[in-house]
Amino acid sequence: MAWPWAHEAQCATGTGCLQGGATLAPMPKSFDLHTAPGHLVRRAHQRSVALFMEEAADFDVTPVQFAILHALLEQPGEDQVTLATRVAFDAATSGSVIGRLEARGWVRREPDTQDRRRKLLWITPEGEAAVLRMRPAAQRVQERLVAPLTPQEQAQLNTLLTKLVFSTGTESHGR
Repeated sequence: MAWPWAHEAQCATGTGCLQGGATLAPMPKSFDLHTAPGHLVRRAHQRSVALFMEEAADFDVTPVQFAILHALLEQPGEDQVTLATRVAFDAATSGSVIGRLEARGWVRREPDTQDRRRKLLWITPEGEAAVLRMRPAAQRVQERLVAPLTPQEQAQLNTLLTKLVFSTGTESHGR
């Protein structure tokens, strides 16, 4: 017969407990979340967004809004789906982001004369002026993000991130 306090002792010592008093053997520590590349990339992204929101606070824009404005400055008249792909954002959600930029008078949408279902996007003069004013803030974000690294490490990080982002995904996964 088990002692009445055994269940609480197992839970308190981390040896495992389930509802009803069942126990589990301790799990081996085979996965360290804090050194997992995916987790670290997510944390770096969080840091990047936080820095952007701090640096661009006067403009009241998100990093995605800035990316869309910047992309339209470089390629005006692009359709919404192509633009979403170019800024690595899903096309469905980009519509609401573009709607907010349109409401601010920074972007205008027009139907394509060849295909009325397709919407072409143009940055307005006000949007162009805004994105040009935002560029120094965006540059400061990049500088602050990599400030803890040496110039050589910064170049290496850029190379490695580019390789990760633009890899074809055709390498073997051991399956």
